[in-house]
Amino acid sequence: MEIFTLLEALEEAIERSKTIPFSGKCMADREEILDIIKEIRIKLPDELKQAKWVKEERGRILVEAKKEAEDIVKEAENRIISMIDEHEITRKAYEQKAQIIETANEMSREISKGTKDYADNLLGKIEVVLEDALKTVQNNRKELK
Repeated sequence: MEIFTLLEALEEAIERSKTIPFSGKCMADREEILDIIKEIRIKLPDELKQAKWVKEERGRILVEAKKEAEDIVKEAENRIISMIDEHEITRKAYEQKAQIIETANEMSREISKGTKDYADNLLGKIEVVLEDALKTVQNNRKELK
């Protein structure tokens, strides 16, 4: 994977840099390091980009579900007001309102859970990829030492 090559190049650039006496700091070629970091960003797995999208999409879905639930509640309240004169119709309206609210809340919970599960799954995959990358970098550093 090209990311490992870029990480190695970054590591080499840092190791080639001049150290500042009496400190653990070094002076490195800023342009070279920034270029390598830009390349790494470009080469990152699509799962990272998808995770970001999932997070944004989750927020959008939750806002949309909340608005839909509010619209359903308003619609139910309007129905109740128009039927308030008749007792049986009023009772049915209250039951329907509660059912609509419960349905909207359940849909919201399901959407939220599904979004969280999807994001967790993607983040788990990303975690494995990053752990593998870290192990490779650590092994390469050990070999260099």
